[in-house]
Parts: sequence; C-alpha cells; structure tokens
Amino acid sequence: MRRRMGRPGLAGTMARTAVIAGTATAVSGSVRNRQEASAQQAADAQAADQQQAAMQQQAAAQQAAAAQAAQAPPPPPPGDDMIASLERLGALHSQGVLTDEEFAAAKAKLLG
Repeated sequence: MRRRMGRPGLAGTMARTAVIAGTATAVSGSVRNRQEASAQQAADAQAADQQQAAMQQQAAAQQAAAAQAAQAPPPPPPGDDMIASLERLGALHSQGVLTDEEFAAAKAKLLG
C-alpha cells in the first residue's frame, strides 16, 4: 500500500476539526471559570469591606454615645424639684410673705 502525500483526506480533516473544536471549548470553559471565580472573589471582598465599615461605624457611634453619656450629668429626679418648690412655698407662707390664698394658688399650680 502506498501512502499518499500532500493534503489530508476527509477523515483527517474531520479529525483535525474535532480536535480544534474540542480544544477551543475546553479553553473557553477554563477562561469562563477563571473569570467567574475572579468575579466571586471580588464580590466577597467587597461584601467583607462593607461589613467591616458597618461594624466600624457602629463602634464609633457607641463610643460617641458613651462619651456623651459620661459628659452629661444625670438630670435631677422630677420629684425633687417639686418637693423643693413646695418647701420654699411653705417657708414663705410660714414667714407671712404669702397669704393663705396665694399659697393655695401656688401649690395648686405646682401640683398641676
């Protein structure tokens, strides 16, 4: 049998085409997988950055609230002011500065 030289036959051309197509499919799949993995890593990194920024903002807000609470003196209880005012009125009434009617009117105004 003699071997033919020159151009390949139909079977050789089909085989070459199949190898080229298979290689192209494998390469494009590999490229797509790398791109998807890279995009997923970027999305994960961005989500982690956002979460860290949110945690830092929350910590800063808590520190600011703690600092503000430490600086502001606690307000006096509301009953203490009323009691002190009633004691002053009583003292003024007992000293004769206020009449019975004035004392009763001022006391009613304080008590609501």
